[in-house]
Amino acid sequence: MNLNQLTITEAREQLQRREISAVQLTEAVLDCIRGTDDRVGAYITVAAESALDQARQADQCIARGEASPLTGIPLAVKDIICTRGLTTTCASRMLSDFVPPYDATVVERLKQEKAVIVGKTNLDEFGMGSSTEHSAVKITRNPWNLAHIPGGSSGGSAAAVAADMCLGSLGSDTGGSIRQPASHCGVVGLKPTYGRVSRYGLVAFASSLDQIGILTKSVSDCALLLEAIAGHDPRDSTSAPQPVPDYTAAFQKRGLEGVTIGLCREYQTAEGVDPEVTAAVSAAVNRLQSLGARCVEVSLPHVEYAVAAYYVLSPAEASSNLARYDGVKYGFREKTADNLMDMYKKTRSRGFGPEVQRRILIGTYCLSAGYYDAYYKKASQVRSLIADDFKKAFSLCDVIASPVAPTPAFLIGSKTADPLTMYLSDIFTLSTNLAGVPGMSVPCGFSGKGLPIGLQLTGNYFDEAALMRVAWNLEQSAGVRGRKPSLSMENK
Repeated sequence: MNLNQLTITEAREQLQRREISAVQLTEAVLDCIRGTDDRVGAYITVAAESALDQARQADQCIARGEASPLTGIPLAVKDIICTRGLTTTCASRMLSDFVPPYDATVVERLKQEKAVIVGKTNLDEFGMGSSTEHSAVKITRNPWNLAHIPGGSSGGSAAAVAADMCLGSLGSDTGGSIRQPASHCGVVGLKPTYGRVSRYGLVAFASSLDQIGILTKSVSDCALLLEAIAGHDPRDSTSAPQPVPDYTAAFQKRGLEGVTIGLCREYQTAEGVDPEVTAAVSAAVNRLQSLGARCVEVSLPHVEYAVAAYYVLSPAEASSNLARYDGVKYGFREKTADNLMDMYKKTRSRGFGPEVQRRILIGTYCLSAGYYDAYYKKASQVRSLIADDFKKAFSLCDVIASPVAPTPAFLIGSKTADPLTMYLSDIFTLSTNLAGVPGMSVPCGFSGKGLPIGLQLTGNYFDEAALMRVAWNLEQSAGVRGRKPSLSMENK
């Protein structure tokens, strides 16, 4: 096995035993990026020099006996999370040259652990998309079949993990942007509870929905990363002052005796779900039952309105957050303008891509006089009803199981001309962001064409440990891990 194919847990053990060095591990990852990323397109920026520098410092730390769990581990960061001295573009022309003067809290905490940041990954521009086709930089391809999308908006982060171009990565999830690409790329993806992980340094799309999360090769890796980045941050007013538990303790007990899995009535009757997805999810649920879990039916009666509510609330917040990009203080500025108003118009029309412009227009309309009560206020009320639905459901179960996406990864270009169809890719994931509860994608099978399928596990507020216990037990018994992507264009 090449070093870049190790999980974080495996690499950590070998580093501690001095069987490998952090420099060797980082060089293996950088070699893989050089040999693979021209086909996949996962990275916007590769920071080879600084990564090797960090690896050398990690080796010194290990030699002194001062290593942390992530010391020397090569990780990638979605290019919407600020990194001091390293370009943060949001995959947009608007911020193509932006170099932040500070680190996001999550990056700061990784550096405190002496992790190695190998680069910044591609995304849908400003996180707005479900396929990573809406990047102003490049299209990212699915390592399992290069003709298919990797999911989005954290498609670069998911593809980098799946193709062994890093050992783990950070993404952000506003409506499914970690879980959906994790499902399509066959990796583990976690969106923590809103407030569990600091958003300080995350470039805002929709502030009440955005949450930084994790993509890894295994559930145990996910636990290690969450322990490192979670916890209260006084610089983020939405950061919750909750203690961070030992997530790895969730793996000490095999079996799921005493765990109740909720099966949502509304999800089971959803239209447009691929039969292969239904079969893989059903098989995973049966496997959980064989491990001792008990299944009950629960109802989330208002989730049918989640797509409509989300595509009012998130564009409204985006129109407000992105108003700051006007060509005055920083970012792209159109220099051919005749006057100030002309500069505003040309800067925003040429700096933003079509999907971002579409959402800004929708959001501005929903917030305009005469429409605020009819759209934004009504969507906010629906959001409260969805959150209440989850609270009632979790009085009956510990975890809710469902598909992550209605289909396996679709062909590149097949949905870009139909935004509404693209938006429906997130029908199973949006409601967790609206409610603020944690959600996780864990691999559970493959389609007939060899494309990964994920199972979504949704938990109660701040109970990521329950998700990890269920996901880890499934991972140990499912027989999905160990298969590697083909990096082929073949449409089998």
